[in-house]
Amino acid sequence: MNAPQTPHLAPHIRIDGVNKIFETGGRTVTALQDIRLEIPHGQFTCLLGPSGCGKSTLLNAVAGFSLPSSGSITVDGKAVCAPGPDRGMVFQEYALFPWMTVEDNIAFGLHIKGIGKAAIRDRVGELLFMLSLSDFRQRFPKDLSGGMRQRVAIARVLALDSPIMLMDEPFGALDALTRRNLQEELLRIWSGLKKTILFVTHSIEEAIYLADRIVVMTYRPGTVKRDLLVDLPRMRDPASSEFNALKRELGLMVMEEQQRYHTEELRVAAVD
Repeated sequence: MNAPQTPHLAPHIRIDGVNKIFETGGRTVTALQDIRLEIPHGQFTCLLGPSGCGKSTLLNAVAGFSLPSSGSITVDGKAVCAPGPDRGMVFQEYALFPWMTVEDNIAFGLHIKGIGKAAIRDRVGELLFMLSLSDFRQRFPKDLSGGMRQRVAIARVLALDSPIMLMDEPFGALDALTRRNLQEELLRIWSGLKKTILFVTHSIEEAIYLADRIVVMTYRPGTVKRDLLVDLPRMRDPASSEFNALKRELGLMVMEEQQRYHTEELRVAAVD
């Protein structure tokens, strides 16, 4: 299905006929099949679907961590062949250096790039303030809550000023209140900085709350089941009738794929 796109915007990310095949346990598994998406500059896109639909596999391919078996991915017309500074990645597991303080974690990528000490100090200070981390700058990750660790992980990606943010279920392990607070924080940052965000989630409500656009993926092989623009004003009210009507519509699609997942798991278990 062709991606909905504002006509005058050239795609920031183009995913063209991407397939990904794994060999595992003596079996060939097709994780992704003929994925075709065009994502404009500044769009907040969510990849939604059950476990096993290839959301994270596709995100890792865009990041350059794992190349497609066939097809192509380009960013601003340049082929993605490896990780690069134009794409920042935020993981669910935080991926912080436990021996570094908050400010040192945020500054790490800037030191690698050879940025001067004064510029690093200023940039880290801005991000500490932006993400309400100023009082925690000398703390170590073990002394922080899950929500605070994720703020640090987001700040570390923002420090490099990558135009694209790739986010793999970054709030999935957090409690409901912390999750909503970070969702609102992310929307504030996105609105101000105009990043292109590709965000993986299995939460229908989270996708509707955050995204300009939701791409629903099928269970393996992962393909695009539905590609829709979210025509709801911001800030979005999860209690509104419009929000819940879309939630029911998407819920039926995801549940259908979830049922396929369970059926396939039972089949594979029976064979084994």
